[in-house]
Amino acid sequence: MERPPPGKVEDLATLAKLDEKVLLDELKIRYYNNDIYTYVGDILIAVNPFRDIGIYDDQTSYLYNLAKKTDHPPHIFAIADSAYQCMIGHGGRTPENQCILISGESGAGKTESTKLIIKQLVELCHGNTQLEQQILQVNPLLEAFGNAQTLMNDNSSRFGKYIQLQFHNGQVLGAKISEYLLEKSRLVHQGPGEETFHIFYYMMAGLPKTKQEHFCLAAADKYRYLACGTAGVSKDKESSKVKYDELLNALDLVGFTDEEQYDMFTMVTSVLHLGNVSFEEDDNDASNIPDMAPVDVVAKLLGVDSQDLAGTMTSIVTHTRGEQVTRHYTKQQAEEARNAVAKILYGRLFGWIVNKVNQLLAPTHIVPHSEQREIGILDIFGFEHFEKNSFEQACINLANEQLQYFFNHHVFKQEQEEYSREGIDWNEIKFVDNQPLLDLFLGRPVGILTVLDEESRFPRASEKTLVAKFNQKFGNVPYYKAAQSSNDSRFTILHYAGQVTYSADSWLEKNRDTLPPGVTEMLQSSNNALVKSIFRAQVTRTGSLSFQGRQSTRKTRRGHRPSLEAARKRKLTVGGQFKNSLQVLMERMTSATPIFIRCLKPNHVKAPGSFDLKYIQQQLLYTGMLETTKIRREGFAVRPSFDDFVNKYKVILCKPQLPGTRENCIKILKATGIQGWQVGRTKVFLKYFHIDQIADVLETMGKSAIHIQKLVRGFLGRRKAARRREVARQQAEKVAALLSQVEGLSMKLMSQQQTVKQNDKSIPPSFFGRPDSIIMEGPPPRVPDFPYGALSSVGGVSLTASDKRDYLQPKTFADSGTQASDSEEDEISDDEFVPVPSTQHPGNKMASVRWFQETQATQIYDPSQQNFIAEWFHGVISRRQSETLLKEKPTGTYLVRVSESRFGYTLSFKAEQRVRHYMIDQLRNKKFIVVGEPKVHKTLKDLIDYLKDNKLSNWDGYLIDPCGQESGECDYGDLVNERFYFTLEEQIKRMKTGKQRGIRESSRPLPPPPEDWHSPPIPDRNYSMAKDVERDMSKRPLPPRPAEAYHRLLHNQEAQHNVKLPKKK
Repeated sequence: MERPPPGKVEDLATLAKLDEKVLLDELKIRYYNNDIYTYVGDILIAVNPFRDIGIYDDQTSYLYNLAKKTDHPPHIFAIADSAYQCMIGHGGRTPENQCILISGESGAGKTESTKLIIKQLVELCHGNTQLEQQILQVNPLLEAFGNAQTLMNDNSSRFGKYIQLQFHNGQVLGAKISEYLLEKSRLVHQGPGEETFHIFYYMMAGLPKTKQEHFCLAAADKYRYLACGTAGVSKDKESSKVKYDELLNALDLVGFTDEEQYDMFTMVTSVLHLGNVSFEEDDNDASNIPDMAPVDVVAKLLGVDSQDLAGTMTSIVTHTRGEQVTRHYTKQQAEEARNAVAKILYGRLFGWIVNKVNQLLAPTHIVPHSEQREIGILDIFGFEHFEKNSFEQACINLANEQLQYFFNHHVFKQEQEEYSREGIDWNEIKFVDNQPLLDLFLGRPVGILTVLDEESRFPRASEKTLVAKFNQKFGNVPYYKAAQSSNDSRFTILHYAGQVTYSADSWLEKNRDTLPPGVTEMLQSSNNALVKSIFRAQVTRTGSLSFQGRQSTRKTRRGHRPSLEAARKRKLTVGGQFKNSLQVLMERMTSATPIFIRCLKPNHVKAPGSFDLKYIQQQLLYTGMLETTKIRREGFAVRPSFDDFVNKYKVILCKPQLPGTRENCIKILKATGIQGWQVGRTKVFLKYFHIDQIADVLETMGKSAIHIQKLVRGFLGRRKAARRREVARQQAEKVAALLSQVEGLSMKLMSQQQTVKQNDKSIPPSFFGRPDSIIMEGPPPRVPDFPYGALSSVGGVSLTASDKRDYLQPKTFADSGTQASDSEEDEISDDEFVPVPSTQHPGNKMASVRWFQETQATQIYDPSQQNFIAEWFHGVISRRQSETLLKEKPTGTYLVRVSESRFGYTLSFKAEQRVRHYMIDQLRNKKFIVVGEPKVHKTLKDLIDYLKDNKLSNWDGYLIDPCGQESGECDYGDLVNERFYFTLEEQIKRMKTGKQRGIRESSRPLPPPPEDWHSPPIPDRNYSMAKDVERDMSKRPLPPRPAEAYHRLLHNQEAQHNVKLPKKK
């Protein structure tokens, strides 16, 4: 077979000759052709282009929708499609949980790949609920708080996350996120050219001036914690402001309330101010705070006492023999205490955000575990090697070692061991096993993390004593190299990806992650609800926050539960928590079928169009891609048992009952015509492409079955139609004969009557009936009911049950929907405002009326209208009624109506050819969104105002004019009772006196009144009844404003202006 031209090979495992040079040349040519994706069997190689190459649009997404792998070029969407097909059991596969593992260096494109996979999975679900939109917004939200710019990557993940998407019947059911090892030390120090977390730069660029003043914020260069990253504020301020607005929208869409967002930004700004607390030493080396202004600001923001806060950072209080002893910190110790408080504040805030996201994305209804399926996506920090590498880099690189081991174990070790057990003819492929290096870090009783934990328990331990123990314990290990000088606090580890030299500075402090005494108790009593909540939460063995306080089911030795004091003494270190996290992560990945994506970074300088051969070669070597290609080309990636194989593919032999034996497996394989398979002792061994080939056979058989069904159904249909035609013909003949007989009899009787009338003059005329001139008035007499249900035959032909149903039952017709539907079968989000015990709408108007009156009265308030009610608002009207109202209106005329079959609204407007309808949902945080659109709105009025200036995603137009009420009865009269106006008064008072908690410029409750507005708008002086409002813009009859409310408004106006207003006579 002739070799394809260079760069045209989409699957490198199909090459007959493959060596390092061929592999590099293929990737290089494909990279310069913008073909950044390449298959190695069922593994995807992705080379970061460092620019947008336009291959992620909706049309491309549509191509990879339940498609065969070979039908289209390699793509990240194809991996998502493959995982989805395997998860739902498409193409004869067994439905199984999937796990997508994305690995590579920092800056190789792992985070972007994660977002693209989630985007495609949502598209494959064909879902249009808010859950899918929320899931898409989670990544940008977490990136703002957990990502930062480093020398290797402009958007580097400074934490690891494992995203679990839960499915039921192919639809997203919910999601859960697990986070690992947030790099909190980045808060207090960043290396040259690096930045702290994105959120600080977004906030400095996007917060309105009023909010900056509220949070006492100054210029970015005034803050110690931003000293190394002030360029991040000034270099692209507009971009950061856009990111800030996108973050607010993501927070809204996911479901965070305004109060929660306010508290979040309060904690973030408190961290900035905390960094500006400075210390001095007196003659006794005791620290003190010369300027209490930053402390006062932090204390105010956190809701604690400033003296208590200052005391926890400058001294420690102990009790000895009933006496209180105060020991002052040195300046260095005070600075460490300050930094520890800042790190714990931010770290716990991040943990709370992840916990809140999981709460908001949890499944809304219970589905049996056996019916659930899951796709996990691992996006974890890439391998890092900086000029100075500390404890965080050691943990990050350890995580990458663990992932490399999982890859090697799954692709090489486990697979080749199975070949040996099953007696498969196989030549072993050598690979680099990094198990000894994992033992160096994680080994018990002697491992780097174990020794680190032991040293962390000794107060007098230092970096030198730690490195000395490392050298003593691991000096003879081949993967460990000690420094030449005994006073040097550095050591070197030979990782699978290369040699890395670590500095042990601050390892003990970072591993202990201790807080100054009294800080936790102080923050637990804070006046800030969020601060109080997160510091009363418990920390799990993996380092995440637990707010439910659930007890672990693991048994302790001798059945005794450890005391609280003992638990405090044995507090897990950061290294211990990270070790547990890796263990849990491996358990989750092992329970699913893994799919691997290898991300490659083409150059060091993050430049597009540059392919550094040497750099790429290093990445291919340490990831073992050459060996991987060989085992994918020669090995058997699919290994089902005999029973599973026969159960899935017995249809190929057209035998519904077939035992799962070796002989039957061979019969099926031969019937498919595929080549290169082997059969072991208990399993069938197939290459990765065999599944698609067998799926093609099943597809061909399926098409044949459909063709046979078509012919049989056509034959049966023609027979049935012929039988019905014969029945109809016989009925017609009988009816014609009956009519002929009736006509003959009537003519005969008429002739006889005329004869009698002429011959017998004694008979009075009234005997022969009424005169011809008299015509019976009124409708004809009613035809009596006929027991069609008891009818068994017509014209001698028996009727079946289907015949009776088709002929005798009345026909019903239903309107087809467009973008929204008011049918009862609509999928309804599990909103908190549902006023019935069940989240399912009962499907009647009464429920919608009650929901509106109890929760939505203020949403239709418009201060510009005399009766407070927005002109575009309509009551519980149907789709057809709204189309009647809008039919003759110009394009862009709109209305908002209350849905009868769901708790929500529908936006209806006149488009060019027809009336379009869009569902409006209210989120858990009481804000509104057009289903399928990304923008969240605080109120219905905000939503309408936004769509007057911005287009919907699938309509090229704007809302222009509201559609008011037509002449006749007002269609929202049953929604607006007398209590409505009193509710508005109460809400307006709340607006006037309530505390503003939002973080936006316009954060007032809906709708925002003018700044100089002090009381509710007063009606016209001659207003008394609804008839006076008929001169309003649409001549609509409106519910009257109750007299009591009107007089109360007059009284408020008089009291404010100290005048006596004329009363209507």
